[in-house]
Amino acid sequence: MITLGWQMRQARVFMGMSTPKILAFAGSTRAASYNKQLVRFAAEAARAAGAEVTLLDLRDYPLPLFDGDLEEQQGLPENAKKLKAILREHDAFMIASPEYNSSITAVLKNTIDWVSRSASDDEPALAAFRGKTAALLSASPGALGGLRGLVHLRAILGNIGVIVLPDQVAVPKAHEVFEASGGLKDEHSARQVTRVAQGLVDFLRKHLG
Repeated sequence: MITLGWQMRQARVFMGMSTPKILAFAGSTRAASYNKQLVRFAAEAARAAGAEVTLLDLRDYPLPLFDGDLEEQQGLPENAKKLKAILREHDAFMIASPEYNSSITAVLKNTIDWVSRSASDDEPALAAFRGKTAALLSASPGALGGLRGLVHLRAILGNIGVIVLPDQVAVPKAHEVFEASGGLKDEHSARQVTRVAQGLVDFLRKHLG
């Protein structure tokens, strides 16, 4: 059976358009994380807009705390190398970032710190980040939806060469808005997340040709 999705893929191939490749992940390792639910919803919206989306769980790539002495003695940890390879394979990132004490999580910052390091002298600086694009989201039980953490994440990513799109979503009262299936009960939040996901795909299409 020829589906609409197949027809869209064939149309992109015919027109010479690259299919955007987006890596989606949450800055949390908690199994029941609201931000994992949020990024899964956003990933589906990006797929519906025509992107190829890979969902990644940082829990599958544990890393030691960044330590310059450890790096000098042993080089990059294997999981840092794996993550770097995955990030380099994608055009963009969709990150759902929890807010911990008005900033980002330790696991997300530690991941960025390790992956930002060069594995060899001939590897370009910030190879996994420079020139990539990111869309930011957050969810929190609080009234601001994790907004303060996104301010810090935006600054960090911008300083390592990532183009961070201006549109973002912070979903408040996260303990009330998610359905058991992972969907969003709140239509306004669902529309916002979908708009950001589609905006990322549209931006990539324009810049990938």
